[in-house]
Amino acid sequence: MNILVVGNCLKDIYLNLDSRTEKFESDKNHTKWLNLAFNAEEHFFFNRESSFGGAAVTLEVLSRLGLKATLTNSDLKMTPDGLVTDQPAKTYRYILIADGSPCYFAPSSHELTHFATPDDFYDYVYIDRSARLSPSSISKISSYLDLSKNTKLIIYLENQNDQNLNQLVPQADLVFYETKKPNLPPEKLIHVSETCLSYQNIHEKVSVERIDVLTHLSAYSIAAATVLGSFILGKSVEESLRLARINVENSFLNSTLNLAELQEISDKASPEENLELIAANLVLPKKGILAADESGGSIHKKFEQLNIADTYENRRDYRNIFFTTKDLENHVNGIILFDETARQFADNGQNFVDFLISRRIIPGIKVDQGLEKFENSEETYTKGLENLDARLREYYRLGLRFAKWRAAFEIRLDEQGHILTPTDHAIEENARILAEYASACQSAGLVPIVEPELVYDGNYDINQSALITGKILDELFRKLADYHVNLRACILKVNMILAGKQQEQQSTPEEVGKKTAEILKNHIPEDLAGVVFLSGGQTPEQATNNLREITKNGPYPWPVTFSFARALQDPALYAWNGDNDNTEKARQAFLDRLIANTEALKE
Repeated sequence: MNILVVGNCLKDIYLNLDSRTEKFESDKNHTKWLNLAFNAEEHFFFNRESSFGGAAVTLEVLSRLGLKATLTNSDLKMTPDGLVTDQPAKTYRYILIADGSPCYFAPSSHELTHFATPDDFYDYVYIDRSARLSPSSISKISSYLDLSKNTKLIIYLENQNDQNLNQLVPQADLVFYETKKPNLPPEKLIHVSETCLSYQNIHEKVSVERIDVLTHLSAYSIAAATVLGSFILGKSVEESLRLARINVENSFLNSTLNLAELQEISDKASPEENLELIAANLVLPKKGILAADESGGSIHKKFEQLNIADTYENRRDYRNIFFTTKDLENHVNGIILFDETARQFADNGQNFVDFLISRRIIPGIKVDQGLEKFENSEETYTKGLENLDARLREYYRLGLRFAKWRAAFEIRLDEQGHILTPTDHAIEENARILAEYASACQSAGLVPIVEPELVYDGNYDINQSALITGKILDELFRKLADYHVNLRACILKVNMILAGKQQEQQSTPEEVGKKTAEILKNHIPEDLAGVVFLSGGQTPEQATNNLREITKNGPYPWPVTFSFARALQDPALYAWNGDNDNTEKARQAFLDRLIANTEALKE
């Protein structure tokens, strides 16, 4: 495979300043500045090191993956000793490091990338992050692609405002992007900063205290080039993203990993590490998880209210509305399915699991089998442990990567207002079942979502809701510890803290935000992967307003987001009303709720 890399070879100069240098300051635009007018007799550089940057990083990664890559109009070569060239770089960037913080200084405008139409035909043309193309070069690339029909175009779109490069996007077979998503089918897009970097906290993992460790300037290029090279080598999406993460985390200046080294680390990765990655990817910032896992009985009740026939086809069409909504992957990290849905097919013939994966959405599955009453009691426990291991193994083979299990608790009061239920026995037994389920999930390679729901009903106040929720959480995390559940690969789905639906004095969003934040911070261990909220019968607007206030009461030691069902679906259900002629109207109603909730996460 021949790859033509179109981009600029840059020179990065790393300067490590001593600790006496003034700290960086931020202006009103949050841009960091450093006063360089310091006394050179009193301050000095601990270290100075230079490195090839820009397209040189891409060339190195692809070459070390065993692929034949050429940098356009450059004599830069990959040798056993590393990258060498007789050409001096035309663009220099300075990376200053002081007090553990980096500051980047680069020219306001890069040298234009010169592109001369090659005589040979290439299998791939890759426009690197460093490329700065003139209209003339864009025209030459387009003409070359018209001549070389089998050449695939791959673009790294760093800045959506690059109008020249945007002209080539419609011809691209794959686009890596950092900011605004291009208008292309989701299978042609990869969000570099989220998929390859953010979910693994690369900016924390890659230390800037050592001058030999790469900074994010190179991390983005390494991630994209590794995914590209892995795709060319026939690796799956999941494996390509894993190799990209490994390469970013283990590379040094001018020293990325070769294919054998990447594969060795990947093979040695423990199941726990892979689960932690999936869990972190499920709670990426400013996105949620869609709960589309209503059981047969639950969806029957939904349809019955609107006189919609409860048929296999209608259930598929209803789910299809959500999964095919435009820009869905910009608002959700994962979707929880019901068993039937995981075996149904999208309009394009793909099963829903593969269809969601192609949209960079992680598919999950509801695995509990409903509620059963304890003997001689109105309280319930959740069924489904008996055949759970076999079902989990099957779901993993189907491509599902996380699961959900719900336990339900109700507050009942006596005539004096004292709490009768939930009893200690019900809390302890349901917590044990949740912990046993979570342990089984992790053994099968699935991330568990544990959902102890205090049902939003009854005539109790917000303080009683807080008291019981805190008690449930304390017991749950005790049981999770007893069953050795890895909390970094486990997500909590929990109710918001608010007065019961029958309470005369309903909770305001401000009260919900403050009280929920208090319970979260006092009852949840810091090493948990994340917290997602259920809507629990709240109206769509009520759930969104409460989510906004909870967000305002952060920050939290773990990601906090939503995993709503009715609060996202109901407007779409009423818009659709069982008539597929209303599908677009239903999609828009669903998208409006998604946008409202992701906006609430930004408060």
